[in-house]
Amino acid sequence: MRRPVIVDLARSPFGRGKETGALHRVHPVDLVATLIEHLVAKHGLDGARIDDVLVGSSIPVAEQGGNVGRHAALAAGLPPSVPGMQVDRKCGSGQQAIELAAHGIIAGTYDLVLAGGVEMMSVVPMRANRMGKDSHGPKLRARFPEGLPHQGVSAELISARWGLTREAIDAFALRSHERAAAFRDPFLVPVGDVVADEGIRHDTSLAKLAALPPAFRDEEAARRWPEIDWRITAGNASQVSDGAALALVASEETAAALGLRRRARIVATTVVGDDPILALTAVIPATRRLLARSGMRLADIGRFEVSEAFASVVLAWAKELEVPLEKVNVHGGAIAFGHPVGASGPRLLGSLVAALEESGERFGLQVMCEGGGMSNAMLIERLG
Repeated sequence: MRRPVIVDLARSPFGRGKETGALHRVHPVDLVATLIEHLVAKHGLDGARIDDVLVGSSIPVAEQGGNVGRHAALAAGLPPSVPGMQVDRKCGSGQQAIELAAHGIIAGTYDLVLAGGVEMMSVVPMRANRMGKDSHGPKLRARFPEGLPHQGVSAELISARWGLTREAIDAFALRSHERAAAFRDPFLVPVGDVVADEGIRHDTSLAKLAALPPAFRDEEAARRWPEIDWRITAGNASQVSDGAALALVASEETAAALGLRRRARIVATTVVGDDPILALTAVIPATRRLLARSGMRLADIGRFEVSEAFASVVLAWAKELEVPLEKVNVHGGAIAFGHPVGASGPRLLGSLVAALEESGERFGLQVMCEGGGMSNAMLIERLG
């Protein structure tokens, strides 16, 4: 079987997802194009060799609409013969793009692909793609008459079900900032004069986090879910952000022929659905299915990256699967870096590759929680 490998990765700094954020005035097409230009120049690639540019975005409208993958390829100066595609699987959009690149390589459709994602949440805000007041339609409303909850409420339900205390959740959030502050990301590419992530809080503390009020409590939610103690705050949830990230994915044969370093092999991928009310728990069955399909055990995995949409998601995942936290998100996560939704999957992959290279561990697993109760999971093997 043809084997897909990760040659390299690149990501922009992640800016705050508001009009005062450092990247607010950068067009999402230009942001992705900057990363394409960087990877092509760094590896001396003939642009005509690139088979596709796959770019994930969870809100594919306005500046992010109209196939940002194709537009970014053209903006970066790639030949018109290079196609592009836009991918939407909510928070897993960028990871899904990388997995599609891997699938195309295995199938023989691709040899060399740029894949990742972008989200400019200061420019195209969340829910900008909703059509009027009712984006679900009557048949979905008939199945879920009280509606699907906000993900923040789902994070609260997870906290209640797995018995997670506010203190434990805030401690994990502090850990994310501390580890992110200590990490020097080898795949970070400056964008103009923006050279660092804006979301990392170097001066936060448990006391500051404990002082923050619950973010998602309202009368309707409190009536519907009386079991919730309301522990999720702006401090232990991911940040709204701007950013982009890409992976250069190749077949093993193509990488060798072009003299490209093979950093990691994509061993297996999977995607699952789960309860859309809890919404964020699909990371658990996704991990189990990925391991079953690959014939691996949790004990075989040296490093894990689990999307930090909310601290409770990672803690529930680790508690359910009995994974020691010292192997998980060793460089911090979206609570600190931010969560530009479409770009988070490739950002996790960069952190995972770096963690394997630093530690010498062989296998790494990353898993994303996604809107609607879905999850993508991917297993990689360090090659050198």
